[in-house]
Amino acid sequence: MTRHRPPGVFRRTASAVAAGALALAGAVALPAASAHADTTAKGDVIANLWEWNWDSIASECTNVLGPAGYGAVQVAPPAESLKQTNYYWWDVYQPYSYNLNSRFGTAAKFASMITACHNAGIKVYTDAVINHTAAQTGTGYNGTTITSKYDTPEWDRSDYHDSSSCPTSDLTIQDYSNLTQVQNCELLGLPDLKTGTDHVRTGLADYLNSQLALGVDGFRVDAAKHIPETDLAAIESKLTNTTSGTAPYVFQEIYPGSTPQPSDYYSSGDVLDFTYASKLKSAFQGNVSDLESLSSSGILPAANSVSFVTNHDTERNGLHMSYKDGDTYKLANLFQLAYKWSTPTVYASWEWTQSDQAPPNSSGFVTNTDCSSGSWYCLDRDTAVVGMVAWHNAVDTAAVSNWQTKSSSVIGFGRSGAGFFALNNGSSSATYSFTTGMADGTYSNVIDGGATKVTVSGGSASLTVPAKSAVAFYNSSYTCTVGCDDTGGGSSGSTVSATFHEYASTTSGTNVYVVGSISALGSWDTSKAIQLSSSGYPIWSGEVSVPTNTSFTFKYLKKDSSGNVTWESNANRSATTTTSAITLNNSWNVANADATDVTFNEYATTDYGTNVYVVGSVASLGSWNTSDAIPLSSASYPTWSKLVIVPKSTAFEYKFLKKDSSGNVTWESGSNRSYTTGTSSGYTTSDSWK
Repeated sequence: MTRHRPPGVFRRTASAVAAGALALAGAVALPAASAHADTTAKGDVIANLWEWNWDSIASECTNVLGPAGYGAVQVAPPAESLKQTNYYWWDVYQPYSYNLNSRFGTAAKFASMITACHNAGIKVYTDAVINHTAAQTGTGYNGTTITSKYDTPEWDRSDYHDSSSCPTSDLTIQDYSNLTQVQNCELLGLPDLKTGTDHVRTGLADYLNSQLALGVDGFRVDAAKHIPETDLAAIESKLTNTTSGTAPYVFQEIYPGSTPQPSDYYSSGDVLDFTYASKLKSAFQGNVSDLESLSSSGILPAANSVSFVTNHDTERNGLHMSYKDGDTYKLANLFQLAYKWSTPTVYASWEWTQSDQAPPNSSGFVTNTDCSSGSWYCLDRDTAVVGMVAWHNAVDTAAVSNWQTKSSSVIGFGRSGAGFFALNNGSSSATYSFTTGMADGTYSNVIDGGATKVTVSGGSASLTVPAKSAVAFYNSSYTCTVGCDDTGGGSSGSTVSATFHEYASTTSGTNVYVVGSISALGSWDTSKAIQLSSSGYPIWSGEVSVPTNTSFTFKYLKKDSSGNVTWESNANRSATTTTSAITLNNSWNVANADATDVTFNEYATTDYGTNVYVVGSVASLGSWNTSDAIPLSSASYPTWSKLVIVPKSTAFEYKFLKKDSSGNVTWESGSNRSYTTGTSSGYTTSDSWK
């Protein structure tokens, strides 16, 4: 089944996430999960947010990728994986089970992330690790224990290749030019699944179909060269359509080597072009004038490939460039977005000092991405990159034209009158006159967010191109969307993360949003309000980048499936940022001036898959409705805790309960507990299950 070029416009009908769709993942269903995608035309640019957690990806889709015009987001493998003491990044390429509770978040958060991205008009492509399972025994991120690498929750020894199909003494690949070894033996000791059998093909398809049922739009197939193309095609033939009714988009990792070749896989999907990235590294570390012959340099056909500048393997092994190359690396990404070829990707991940280093984490679980901390390199939101995404979308399929080589470091080219791009890889600024092919007029330079203008007269323009930078403009109006004050490094020091938590019970199909007085919060425009995630229902949460040292007002609202808006009735809330991240805890219709906080602590042991909740007599504790009970955190197990916003000077009753993975409720015994708040803050309870 051929699954090529992803469509440029994302149109999706509303589709509720049914409880059965999460059954394979072992997750609980959420109360409201209708996903309405923006039907605004988007481009095909893929943002590879490698090993970002689900909450951060949801926020990035909403606040950056959607407004910037990206087409899709590529995310890390969503399955449960090895959890070892060093928490290395490559743990996620050692699957323990196909449960969707992973180091990036729960299955519920994964589903909420997909919904948030779809609402922003962004497709979601996951990393599919289907060639193998984990080489190391131990315990996974969802608690799965493996004592034999050939015995996992899904597979037995008979489901893996053995000495009958792999000719090496230790079953590992020893000769990468031998096709039998490459496809039937173990890559670095990772148990190689027998994908030639229908049982394995069906099991892998079931895993991928569980993601498609949640709204996933396609897959990047890891280690695809180690799976025969006929096996991949057979697995794909068992896949369902996406929830938008189309076949999932598939692109495959065929790492360089003598066998097999990328062209062997064109029938089963597009192929990541390692040669393209290698040619860019050679040019940007040598002469960018060499890029004039890029199309004939041996890169893969545009119709069959996905381009990139670097990925998680090649930035570490030196094959390709990385963020450590500074502005040269960013400039290569700008060229990729300007040059008419295959589907481009923009890679954004964390900074590292040694190759195995894990992403920022808490006990292995990846923490929220903070683009202002210096720990993450958020190239996807860089001003110049965002500008070039808009440029890329605007010039669309227009052919490359008017190529001009001014020096070994300075080149320029147009896209048949739709746009013009010039870059300078030199160490000092350069001024040249370029034939642009553009109509006479004044244009905004998208590289600096439109801060500077370009004048075209007689079809030509005199451009001063800064060192290690570019000038680009296109034939329509341009307005900077995100990253407009970000001038370097892919990180912006002028914003800070604000995390909003709002307790609000809803009916199915209704979601909660935050809106406020600053542009990051929609400037009180309800159509631009920020949708919060329901992954911790009934607490809705979201992370937004807001300006530092700024006071703003905000409020929460609800929107139903028809778009009807209900505001909370209290006065506007207010907050002030400094240079540190802030967290805002609120409760529906409880005004800031009338609110206080109580941290509930409950000592309770549970069986695996069972969680503890608090519920009570006041609205902010669910009004005794168990479906609106507040989930407590097990971070300090067996003590379960949660800070809850409740009214000041109020007496209420409360009680704890347990819910298992099927939603069955067990109340603690005895009479209701009682508590009375005063006029201060920081109240705490200390209870034990009874």
